Amino acid sequence: MATHRLYYDDCFLQNFTARVVSCLPAEPFPTPSGTRPAWEVLLDRTALYPNSGGQPHDLGKLGEGQILDVRDDGDEIAHIVDREISGGTIDGCIDWPRRFDHMQQHTGQHLLSAIFQERYGLPTVSFHLGSELSTIDLRGPEPSPDTLTGAQRAANAVIFEDRPVNVRYGTADQLAQRGVRKEVDRQGILRAIEIEATDLQPCGGTHVKSAGQIGLILVRRCTKIRQDWRVEFACGARAEKFASADFELLRLIATRLSCTPDEAPAAIEKSAAERDSSSKNLRLALEQLAEARSKLLIAGTAPAANQLRCIATLLREEDAELLLPLASELARNENTVALLIHEPSGQLVFAQSMAAAADLGAILKQVLATIPGKGGGTRDFVRAKLADPSQSAAALKLATQLIAG
Repeated sequence: MATHRLYYDDCFLQNFTARVVSCLPAEPFPTPSGTRPAWEVLLDRTALYPNSGGQPHDLGKLGEGQILDVRDDGDEIAHIVDREISGGTIDGCIDWPRRFDHMQQHTGQHLLSAIFQERYGLPTVSFHLGSELSTIDLRGPEPSPDTLTGAQRAANAVIFEDRPVNVRYGTADQLAQRGVRKEVDRQGILRAIEIEATDLQPCGGTHVKSAGQIGLILVRRCTKIRQDWRVEFACGARAEKFASADFELLRLIATRLSCTPDEAPAAIEKSAAERDSSSKNLRLALEQLAEARSKLLIAGTAPAANQLRCIATLLREEDAELLLPLASELARNENTVALLIHEPSGQLVFAQSMAAAADLGAILKQVLATIPGKGGGTRDFVRAKLADPSQSAAALKLATQLIAG
């Protein structure tokens, strides 16, 4: 028996009465708190929308039963509830704030997709209504920032005009004659959503009655997804939430930069340039420090009987960034092995001159087999980080013994 879909004709219907056709045990339903017993209920009619066309299902109640899921099974709609439902008639209700939010996002998607296609030649190939943001995937050249802004402004202009949103019925040929945005190859009478003078699109989803009820469209960003371009957007209360959060973030950034929000972009550019300059100066200073420290360490470490000079050092006060330039500088010296560990962080770098005979990769494996950590490298150069920095001295002692052995 086909389920009569009440939302096709009245998306604003929040309460309804229906006859229970059947109620059967269903597979346990997964929830964040664990699986729950579930029953599948078929009704002769329903106002609850199922998962379909990128729009999530409704939540609500059937009698005292909580709706867990609503599924489209062809002609029938299956309601998954958390308890067994008795036969006869039953009252149902919809989680209205959730439904209206979905109606805003879905109608906003129709409007935004129409603008992208008609003005910029970018058709929508898929749509997803998420819990925070919604997305449309556009096919064609990459939308420029001006395109994204232009589409947002054009869509909001339609919203501010509060153009009517109507449900139309007709065959595929009849809808094609009316200028449907995307033709479909289906027989029989089709349902389409019309935003007056803007869009006509076959759709079985739920929508607002006029564009003004969308509230506002906010386009967030655009990213490459395989051969398409994914545009993130939010409508209505979601748009207000994101806009407020964005401005609060901008205000906090401006406060930290001691400027006004309008001055923040220029202040960020200046800060980034100063950071790059400071990083360059720091690298130069570390290289100079490494050269000076290397000379001192070489002068203070006598070669062993086999002429191998092993320099094993714990860095305590220095920055961990000194490890690499210092190890590289020490390894420039003939027959020299540098074993350096930054004690506060447990980071280590072992390096040696090409003429040295040690296998640092093998030595690191032996060290990490005794003192846990992660890392790797080659025969002449390895890097790693100990799981427990307090074991730095023990790791250095073991590595030194392995070199001597």
